[in-house]
Amino acid sequence: MRRYGGFFLIFFSLHAAAVEVIVNRGVAGTSLAQASARALFGMRLAKWPDGRPVQVFVLPDDHPAHIALCKEQLNIYPYQLRQSWDRLVYSGLAQAPIEVATEEALISRVATTPGALGYVRKVKQNDPVKVLHVVE
Repeated sequence: MRRYGGFFLIFFSLHAAAVEVIVNRGVAGTSLAQASARALFGMRLAKWPDGRPVQVFVLPDDHPAHIALCKEQLNIYPYQLRQSWDRLVYSGLAQAPIEVATEEALISRVATTPGALGYVRKVKQNDPVKVLHVVE
C-alpha cells in the first residue's frame, strides 16, 4: 500500500486471466494454443482435431468477459474480432458465433452442445463444462 496525495493506492498483479475459455466436456485436451484460440473464436477453424465440428458461443461485444477474452486470451481488440466475423459472414465463408445474453446461459449452451466453445469470467466447481488453458 502506498500513500499518494492523501489517498491510499493498492497495487496488485493479476496472475490468472480474468476470463476462462470453456468447452463441452466431450472436447479432448486441457490446453489450447493462442493461435488456435484466435482461429476458433475468429470462426476460421471449424473443426476440432478429432474432426468434430466447433460451435462457438459468445457474449455481447460490450460485456466485460468478452473484452477480457479478446485482450487477455486472444491478444486482439474486440472490434477486430467483430470485423473478422463480419467479413466472413458477408463473404459467405462462415456463420457468426451464437451470441447469448449472460454467462449462465453461455455455460448452459456450452454444456449441452457437443463440440461447443465459449468463455466466462470464472468457472465454478459444479459447472458442467471443462476449462481449456490458452498458452502462447
